[in-house]
Amino acid sequence: MDDRYTRLPTEAEIAEINATHLIDTPIKPADLLFVFGSREDIGRRVDEAHRLWREGLFRWSIVSGGVTPGSQLSECEIIKAAMVERGIPAERILEEHRAMNTGENVVFSLPIIDATIGLANIRSVICLGNTWTARRYPMTLHRHWPEVEKMLITVDSFETPLALWHTDAAFRVRVLSEWDKIEPYKAKGFIAEWPMASVTRG
Repeated sequence: MDDRYTRLPTEAEIAEINATHLIDTPIKPADLLFVFGSREDIGRRVDEAHRLWREGLFRWSIVSGGVTPGSQLSECEIIKAAMVERGIPAERILEEHRAMNTGENVVFSLPIIDATIGLANIRSVICLGNTWTARRYPMTLHRHWPEVEKMLITVDSFETPLALWHTDAAFRVRVLSEWDKIEPYKAKGFIAEWPMASVTRG
């Protein structure tokens, strides 16, 4: 069986993951909300995007995500439609429909952002995605777009509190799967170390 399904993290590893990986940063008004596509917890993701919009915390958004097995619609189409239904203006939501992973989310989205808004006009970005993927979103963005300030906010539907992820078998598998990617991805140049602001979780 795959090691990520069976291994248990040490207390030191749990502490390090909580302190450095499973984080949200302080959020302040940003030029762009980057919504990373997913088939899971779409409602929570959209709720959070709507809250950020209602509170005036972003001016533009991009939703990135391609068609996944079992659906005829892209993740982008599904999430954007829900965002518009909640009241975020459609013309303020850019679309990227091809990405199948986090790296492609960023690589495929940057030309779209540049063509519509201009990358030089974006100084700050809020990344919105799953809790277990966490800092890998801004680390991926930092690899390809180091100039902008990056913030992070995450959601999930687990009943287990985030700090106790290691006590929930399904949550543990997700977190360890993402955590185990960090160093290999850095070595391959897929992601870059992100100079985080002080965090609110950990």
